[in-house]
Amino acid sequence: MKKTDHYEQWCEEWRQRFLAEDVEELRRKIPELEDRGDALSICHFGRRYLIRKDTGEILAQDGTEPMRYQVKLNIYTLFGYVQKGASLRGQWVPFSELPHSRPFVPAFQKGIVEAFAGTFAGHVLELRTAYERIGGKTLPFSDAGGEIYGFDCIPMRCFFWDRDEEFDASANLLFDAGASDFIHIESIVTIAGEGIRRLAEAAGLPENPRLY
Repeated sequence: MKKTDHYEQWCEEWRQRFLAEDVEELRRKIPELEDRGDALSICHFGRRYLIRKDTGEILAQDGTEPMRYQVKLNIYTLFGYVQKGASLRGQWVPFSELPHSRPFVPAFQKGIVEAFAGTFAGHVLELRTAYERIGGKTLPFSDAGGEIYGFDCIPMRCFFWDRDEEFDASANLLFDAGASDFIHIESIVTIAGEGIRRLAEAAGLPENPRLY
């Protein structure tokens, strides 16, 4: 079975799970989730998506974006894993310090952090602009720091140091310490990958083939 087939199968399974959800309870757990009558609405890296209540189908609100399976899974798994009472803690930590992250740290380092650094090597100005283009903001840290939002409840802080005569470009990502109360730890890797992908798109740069 091809990877895309797996994604399609997982999306269908999660769509069916969503249809069994208590919508009001879900909105209590995820306050950013808006009720639009026949659909729910949520923002993912600056783009708004609609989740139809009757079918569980996820659509881009403006109708112009082909729906990526990774985006669908990010939304569905947020709905499926969010814990009652989950909240942001205001403490920023690296991925490796999130609970149950250990098995995923190598993939995160290679497929997210190193891919992030490689994508923006030599493109500091483009990265600074890209943060705001996807609904984030710049931060006065590193050569090009920024904060972006997988969801309001899963913010990411990005740090980037450009290459020079002695060192290759390097990067780091931090998450709120409560991130894994909202979603499965492996999904945080997928969300980070989508964030870097969206930054590259906003900067007019090609997607890094090493990206998770």
